[in-house]
Order: sequence, then C-alpha cells, then structure tokens
Amino acid sequence: MTWSAKQYSAFEEERTRPVRDLVAAVPATQRPVRFAIDLGCGPGNSTEVLAQRFPDAQVSGIDSSDDMIEAAKKRMPETPFGVADIATWQAAQPMDVILANASLQWLPDHATLYPRLVNQLAPGGHLAVQTPDNLQEPAHRLAREVAAQGPWADRIGEVRHPARHGAIDYYTMLRPHSSRVDVWRTTYHHPLAGGAAAVVEWFKGSALRPYLALLDAAQQAGFLARYQEAMAGAYPALADGSVLLPFPRLFIVATR
Repeated sequence: MTWSAKQYSAFEEERTRPVRDLVAAVPATQRPVRFAIDLGCGPGNSTEVLAQRFPDAQVSGIDSSDDMIEAAKKRMPETPFGVADIATWQAAQPMDVILANASLQWLPDHATLYPRLVNQLAPGGHLAVQTPDNLQEPAHRLAREVAAQGPWADRIGEVRHPARHGAIDYYTMLRPHSSRVDVWRTTYHHPLAGGAAAVVEWFKGSALRPYLALLDAAQQAGFLARYQEAMAGAYPALADGSVLLPFPRLFIVATR
C-alpha cells in the first residue's frame, strides 16, 4: 500500500499542528537563513510552515512518495520538490535548517542517521525533528496483536516499525555534534469526529501502511474491521460521538 496524499491529508490540521510548534522553536539566528529543506515533506503542509517561518530562504523538499511530491508541487508550485530517499540524501551545500517532521521514524539506525544530518548543517544551523512517540500506545499495540492473531498472521504477524529511542538517547547521539540540543515531549489530544472509525482512518494514512501493504483487498477489509473493533474498546466515544485521540510526539532541535 503506497503513500496516499489524500488519505494523509484527511487530518491535515491535526497533523500540521506539531510542525508549527517545532518550527516556532527553531532559534532565531544572527545571520540570514539561506537554505532550508524539508525531509519527508509529504503533501507540502510542513514545507509551507517552514517557508512561512523563513520567507527569505531557498526552501526545498523531498519525499520518497511520488503521490506526496505531486501534491506538494500543487500546493507550492514555486518550490523545488523531488523524490528522494532521506537515508541517502546529501545536501548540495551546507544547510541552515533541516526539517524532518514525522518522517525519520520510518528509517532505521538513528545513531548514524541523526549525526549525519547534523553534520550537513552550516555552523549555527539547526536540525529540527518531530517523531511520533507512540509505539506503546493502544493504537500500535493492538495493531500488532490483531496482526498476530488473525488469519493473516503468516503475512503480517511479524511486522514491526523501526526502533525508536527516548529523549536521553537522542540527546546523547547529537550532543557531540552540536553546540546545543533541545529535546521535549508533547502529547496532543486530537478530537476526531466519527468514533473508532475515525481512529482507523487516521492510522490508515500512516502506522497501518506496513500491514496493509502485505494484504490483498479481502484481507485488508478483515484486518481493518477487527482493528476497528479493538479501537472502539481502547478509545471509547464521548457523548458527542467523537473520540479524543492521545498522540505523544518527541521533538528535537539540535544546533551545530
């Protein structure tokens, strides 16, 4: 199941709020910000926030998904976007700001990746990262259980997201390469209209993709139905029919 800009953007306001908080926390610099890039730009919502924060910079974006890049180009037609892999991306010149909003959690070996990104900054430049910190939340934990217990277990029972680390780990990774490292964690509580079905729609655009990609249409329907039942128990509907989805996220701003 490939990335879908339409599916991801169904909750665009909720998904954009964390990147607004992240970009706002990037310290002002005494020298102009000339080059800024959005790694894993998605449909361009995060790139738009980056460009608004640094209007005089040459802002660009990359993503591994053709569909996401097409959506980003429609949103910001004057901004250069391209399909590329963050794992092998190399800056053409030292960057003043590297933004990675909800993208690096899809890549392995953060102990190598994060310092490599910092080292592509100009002196005084900033790496700004936000990653979901929710692998132990019910939405993820129950996805693993449903995957392992259903008739599709031989296909997706062992699916796992790449390992993530805690605040101390990332601070330790980045401090030798940085003059300053700021790390914090925020839990957002997103009200979603539509009960458990809305929770399923949210995660279909992100966390459920590795499972759904390995199933045929009938298996996808069965998996999603069983997952929705689990979500109804984990995230009960409120009196107005909505669900309040807790979503913890880890933020890092490292200055070279």
